[in-house]
Amino acid sequence: MSQVITNRVRTSRRSLLKGMTAAGARIVVGLPPLVSMFNSTGTAYAAAAAADGPAAKAIETRFVLWFNGNGIPERYWIPSEEGVDYHMTPCLSPLAAYRKDVHVLSGVDNAAASGMGNGHTNSMSGLMTGTTFTGRGPSGPSIDQIIAAKIGADSRFRSLQIGVAQESFGESMQRNMSWAGYERALPPEMIPHRLFDRLFGAREEGWVNRKRSVLDTISQDATALKKKLPAEDQARVEEHLSGIRDLERSIAGLPPEYRRVDPPDFDGDMKDWPRIAKLQSDLLVQALATRQTRVASYMLTKCQSISRFPWLGYTSARHHDYTHAEGKTSGADGVEGQRVMRDICKWHVEEFAYLIAKLESVPEGDGNLFDHTSLVYVHEHAEANPHKNSGLAMIVAGGSSKLARGAHTKVTGTVADVYVTIADEVVGAGIGKFPTATKKLTSLLT
Repeated sequence: MSQVITNRVRTSRRSLLKGMTAAGARIVVGLPPLVSMFNSTGTAYAAAAAADGPAAKAIETRFVLWFNGNGIPERYWIPSEEGVDYHMTPCLSPLAAYRKDVHVLSGVDNAAASGMGNGHTNSMSGLMTGTTFTGRGPSGPSIDQIIAAKIGADSRFRSLQIGVAQESFGESMQRNMSWAGYERALPPEMIPHRLFDRLFGAREEGWVNRKRSVLDTISQDATALKKKLPAEDQARVEEHLSGIRDLERSIAGLPPEYRRVDPPDFDGDMKDWPRIAKLQSDLLVQALATRQTRVASYMLTKCQSISRFPWLGYTSARHHDYTHAEGKTSGADGVEGQRVMRDICKWHVEEFAYLIAKLESVPEGDGNLFDHTSLVYVHEHAEANPHKNSGLAMIVAGGSSKLARGAHTKVTGTVADVYVTIADEVVGAGIGKFPTATKKLTSLLT
């Protein structure tokens, strides 16, 4: 923290800027972490009466589960070396700047992937819930919902489900990664307009057409608050509100067709998903920074993804086609198919790196938002072509001092072992158990 506050009235971490539209719609804008919200060392939220006393609350942790569909090309993803001196592979290269903050895992087993399913659905069920696929969905809740049940009660949203590629192909198991329980899918919100409105309040159509802002309704509240804040906090509030306005403009500037989900028989799927992904990541960071949620799932592409990739120059086939030898390229076992998969997976990691950068850009106490967020990056398969469920690759990222980072480790354990280790030892959720988990993985911890 660049400014130490020792004897000053603190700002409540639950403070909100509120307003009302002419039609009576409620607008709510949360505040970012402010200097005046913390104790004098920036290590805990200050209590109203005794900022450094026993009532001060530790800065909360957050959990984000990130998913991409269709597996990976192992030769371009998994480093051949273990330890801190591993070579950054082509797929992982977008994370080079964050090498010290990520832990690359390989050798992870999806122990619940056996049983009925088409290779993707059963893998997805095991990956997200640790349970077998029933033919309609998983047998239990997903890991993000188990964590949310432990740490999400005090948030405006117990959890958020966010998506990008609007694929309608397949069953519920392919289209959803978050599950409240058996046959209780929690669909991701894929439309930035809707996610914005959910976080800040519904906008009126006439208001949008006049290019006005949700910030217009809370301007008086914001002005009154800033008069009470120290200079650094005033600057942070201004930056925060400017960021919201930039998001509004970016979303309002999307083509009209980006405001709808295409029907299941739509065969185009040529939207600018990188543009949408960054908007969705920006909105997620807003939600985490303003303490609207502590838990989120982020589904960049669907399980058994059939996206096309015009921004990469790959439009002759869909993602799933490129993973198999019978696809419209030479296939996953051929040189051309592997290179296509390399470039697709590299884009996936680029978007993950973008989210890390956004989290790091938000100051919070004596660190930043990334320091208090744990992210786990998963796919439903290892090598894509054979639908491989053993030896999965994962990425664990975050700024916590409890998390071992900056290395590649080949682990002996299950996906569930990874989840329970991070949930309990880093996030502090205390879930205790998860289907197919049998041990804590000490190699993930300092």
